[in-house]
Amino acid sequence: MLRNDCLMVFPMQSSTWKKQKSPGISSPISKAPEKQQEWLQVVGHAGNFLAGDYGLLLKRFCKREQQCFQGLMEDTLKAFVPAYHGVVQRDEQDYNMMDNLLTHFNTPAIMDCKMGSRTYLEEELLMARERPQPRKDMYEKMVAVDPAAPTAQEQEQQAVLKTRYMQWRESLSSTTTLGFRIEGVRQANGVCQTNFKRTKCREQVIEALKIFFDSNTQIVRGYLRRLKELRQVLETSHFFRMHEVVGSSLLFVHDGTGNTGVWMIDFGKTVALPPPLTLDHRTPWVEGNREDGYLWGLDNLIDILTNILLSLA
Repeated sequence: MLRNDCLMVFPMQSSTWKKQKSPGISSPISKAPEKQQEWLQVVGHAGNFLAGDYGLLLKRFCKREQQCFQGLMEDTLKAFVPAYHGVVQRDEQDYNMMDNLLTHFNTPAIMDCKMGSRTYLEEELLMARERPQPRKDMYEKMVAVDPAAPTAQEQEQQAVLKTRYMQWRESLSSTTTLGFRIEGVRQANGVCQTNFKRTKCREQVIEALKIFFDSNTQIVRGYLRRLKELRQVLETSHFFRMHEVVGSSLLFVHDGTGNTGVWMIDFGKTVALPPPLTLDHRTPWVEGNREDGYLWGLDNLIDILTNILLSLA
């Protein structure tokens, strides 16, 4: 999976599971792979992931993410997320266990696109108002990008609220203009790029995507086909209609053979809606309506890839 620091590579390790939970969920395959595989983590928090046996990946346990995976395994979206295999424990730390999506790719290129028109939950806004906790680390991140961004009060405190930082961060990127943003890229040659903080306008996004696709029409066509299939399933998915999907990403993977794949990942901020509320994921967000803009972003992403393919033809 792809998150916040640059590249980490975890080779497959030989080990035994200390504890297997959720026995109702399918267990790891019993046959070892013919060759060792690697899990490449782009823009990720160190320590959140471990490589498991048999083409599996361990991600630090999150109850909300576990609940989402359990629901997704029963939904039409099952084919568009990593297969989930329950919870295991390593060194007294619980991990959600899922398929390593890179197993069947040879020296892959990887991209993380964070989807939606916001990356914070409405409950985070409420909490920030009720219990404001200014963050010095986020203030430092803000001034590193734009020293003039903090308000006079924030400059005096040398700290900003998390939600204030996130809203400011999103205002710089295509999250607000297109409903998605490129979070990080690792090219097949190992070059890692995460400096997309100011990639905001459509033309900038197109240029970044062309570089990732290496202007290869076969790769663009494969991604476009998969995204259209995903959109069709999302529009009829019971799980998707009943959840606020925030901070989730699409993982793009391709290799030199032209193999491509796209999966939904990262469900730590995906929240079930109180009945009978449902979302269409395209309506603009205003506080209280819980809309996340996921399908609006996917529509824009599909449109951009369609135009890239036409320009390369």
